[in-house]
Amino acid sequence: MKALNQLKTFQRILGDYPADTPLYKFLPGFFRQNKQMGSTDRKVASRLIYNYFRLGKALDNTPIEERLVVAEFLCNSQSNSFLLHFKPDWALCAGFTIAEKIKLIRIAYPGFKLEDVFPWTENVSEGIDKDAFLESFFVQPDLFIRIRNNYETLVKGTLAKENITFKDEGDNCFSLPNGTRLDVLFPQQNWFEVQDHSSQQTAKWFRPKSWEAWWDACAASGGKSLLLHEQQHDIKLVVSDIRESVLANLDERFRNAGILRYQKKTLDLTQNVDSELHNYKFDGIILDAPCSGSGTWGRTPEMISQFQPQKIRFFQQLQQSITANVVKYLKPGKPLIYITCSAFKEENEDAVKFMVKEMGLKLEEQSVLKGYEHKADTMFVARLVKS
Repeated sequence: MKALNQLKTFQRILGDYPADTPLYKFLPGFFRQNKQMGSTDRKVASRLIYNYFRLGKALDNTPIEERLVVAEFLCNSQSNSFLLHFKPDWALCAGFTIAEKIKLIRIAYPGFKLEDVFPWTENVSEGIDKDAFLESFFVQPDLFIRIRNNYETLVKGTLAKENITFKDEGDNCFSLPNGTRLDVLFPQQNWFEVQDHSSQQTAKWFRPKSWEAWWDACAASGGKSLLLHEQQHDIKLVVSDIRESVLANLDERFRNAGILRYQKKTLDLTQNVDSELHNYKFDGIILDAPCSGSGTWGRTPEMISQFQPQKIRFFQQLQQSITANVVKYLKPGKPLIYITCSAFKEENEDAVKFMVKEMGLKLEEQSVLKGYEHKADTMFVARLVKS
């Protein structure tokens, strides 16, 4: 009976879910409208809907209820009441590896293909292990925090006291179970920043020098700027974004981090911005470019079902337009740090080739940050220098 009620709730959520809304925004509203659901019911419902979308486009023509059972089998390492009710023989094999589970699934569904989960693997960046990348969609990514200087002992002590499992990833990065209530555990929010493991790794390509002028061109809420500032506290920093709302979040994060001296601008970088930047020349520019976000779809698996492949070309053209408007404010011999959270080579290596060929930049180094090896986002970073 419990499993049947869980299925009915899942069906209601899926029926009400508007495809253009992120699940993390939709689900709280659904739960507010259904106050009779307890915390366990909400947790199970969230798990079912997220796992369903983790199946991507595999078994697209199979009934929804059957796809959900397949997804639950692939995404759980332990048996649960839902699997025990609908597929008890699979429930006994919940601890199998993904490869072993797929063999069992193919007995019941011979048309199942791992590559159908994310059917654009021919477009992914060089060096990505396609099977490992695909299998990572069945594993919920971890929650990562970056500890500020001198707070490591306090954070570790609090986590240990509350019996929260965590892993020290090095470089002040901790991984925690997704869903850990940091706001309850740490009312002192200035002890750390929530930031994905791969995003933290991009700092290795910055390498600013004392008193240099840097521009975080698509700053969003300022995660990369915070990394930059930790490397050099005395840099002259300009941050910009097209969205005023995210820049307001940046202000709050900067206050918590003790960053008081910076310039903030609301800019549309697809347009000429000489009126705002005509007298600026920078020693370094961070361009965390708008992209498909395909490297983050382990966190937002609903995006797989919504994605249309022509969007790759759209973002590629957008990136080229923005880069052309940004590079002219870079001093000769100084670096542009190009970053995406995409797994597509058109947004990554091909974008770098365009910058080298059309903008006279010289590639120093580039890398795919293989988040799927760390239960994190997959990203791309390149360091180019203006001739």
